[in-house]
Amino acid sequence: MLKAIVLDAKDNLGNLVGSGKKGEEVECMLEGKVIQKVKLLGDIPFNHKFALKQIKKGEAALKYGYSIGKTTKDIAAGEYVHIHNIESNRGRGDLKK
Repeated sequence: MLKAIVLDAKDNLGNLVGSGKKGEEVECMLEGKVIQKVKLLGDIPFNHKFALKQIKKGEAALKYGYSIGKTTKDIAAGEYVHIHNIESNRGRGDLKK
């Protein structure tokens, strides 16, 4: 079974260990214990983020117990999370001002 790391109990994002395919179930681990299982809604690239639960548009994307950005659309549990659906607090770095 796939595994994911959750870094803080407040997080709504998990970090996949490896890569995952749509429909696979992931054991989400916090401090070495499985806290939940999530079914992936799409393919997730190697070591990328996915939503642990539904996150509404405009809500904070939480990792490390802190906001890393705001969602730009509703995100379902198990959905891939990256620059296509969150706006980073630090900026993307690929757009000219």
